[in-house]
Amino acid sequence: MMTMHQRFDREVAKYPADHKESAVMACLAIVQHEQGYVSIEAEREIADYLGMAPIAVHEVTTFYNMYNQQPVGKYKLNVCTNLPCQLRDGQKALDHLCHKLGVEMGGTTADGLFTVQQSECLGACADSPVMLVNDRTMCSFMSHDKLDQLIDGLKGASS
Repeated sequence: MMTMHQRFDREVAKYPADHKESAVMACLAIVQHEQGYVSIEAEREIADYLGMAPIAVHEVTTFYNMYNQQPVGKYKLNVCTNLPCQLRDGQKALDHLCHKLGVEMGGTTADGLFTVQQSECLGACADSPVMLVNDRTMCSFMSHDKLDQLIDGLKGASS
C-alpha cells in the first residue's frame, strides 16, 4: 500500500515541476481520506511538502466545505441554505434535521453517526431544498418526510 507521501508524489507528477502547489486540493483529499479530516498539522505538512505558506493551504481548506476541519460523523449531511434554497424551505429542512437528530447545526450526534452542516450553493436550486450526503450523494426535494426516511435508512444501514 502506498504511503501518503507516495500518493502526494503521484498527484504532484501531474503538474509542471514549478507548479507543485497545483496539487494542493488533491493532497488535502488524500489526507481527509486517510484521516477523516484535515488538521492544522496536516495542512502544515502539505504546505511543507508543496513549498507553500501554511496560510495558503489553510485558505483552500476553509474555502471548500468538502474538507472537514474536525472529525465528523459517519454521515455528513450538508443542507443548502443559500438564498434560493432558503426561499424554498432550506432552513426548515436544516432545522428539522437538527431537531430530529438532537444536535445543533455543525454538531455530531452522540453515537457518531451524523454531522449536520449548512452549506452554500450546491447548484441544484430548482430541486430545493437540497442536501449532500458525505460530499457525494445529492438529495433533492427534501421534505420532512423524505428527511425522516433518509435518516431512518442510514441508521438502518449502520446497524
